[in-house]
Amino acid sequence: MKTNQIITIGRQFGSGGKVIGETLAKELEIPFYDKKILSIAAKESGMCEELFEDFDEKPTNSFLYSLVMDPYSLGYGNTNGFNGLDMPINQKIFLAAFDAIKKIANEGPCVIVGRCADYALDMYENCINLFIHAPIDIRIKRIMETESINEQKAKELIQKKDKQRASYYNYYTTKKWGDIKSYDLCIDSSILGVDGTVALIKQFISMKEN
Repeated sequence: MKTNQIITIGRQFGSGGKVIGETLAKELEIPFYDKKILSIAAKESGMCEELFEDFDEKPTNSFLYSLVMDPYSLGYGNTNGFNGLDMPINQKIFLAAFDAIKKIANEGPCVIVGRCADYALDMYENCINLFIHAPIDIRIKRIMETESINEQKAKELIQKKDKQRASYYNYYTTKKWGDIKSYDLCIDSSILGVDGTVALIKQFISMKEN
């Protein structure tokens, strides 16, 4: 199946969103981007990649923390005219990732997971924005298996990651993380499983294009 669509995927932690995105990209024969966005943003901006990893999907409201962290970005170059003295480092990191996402999208169809990609590509008509979710008990079971941790630790990790992702999305966009109004399609991955969810998304893409 060929497509000219860019698919962005928001996801609850443990819902299988990343695996679904990887499988979808493979079946559509288009590039898949998750943490690779950080490497691209670092290369394009000239800033240290470790900074992008430190701030990845984690908002920082602390002005003091930004001032402490900011010197580490100096000397790595500027990004699109951003000067180290102009804005907090968390803002520069987000804008650099924002630009990297647009650069990726301009190169052609792809699947992008997280990083507010749906917001970054809001003006792109060939963009489909998805949100993958699942019941908490299903997600706990998945995380227990993938992370080799007990039920309590899995639940705590899920709550922590979901809170980080929601805070990051709500802080940097004008929309609300997980709100059905923020996406074109929201899917409970526990109903059809990974393969069934991918098949559903492919059908949705086909219907949109036709």
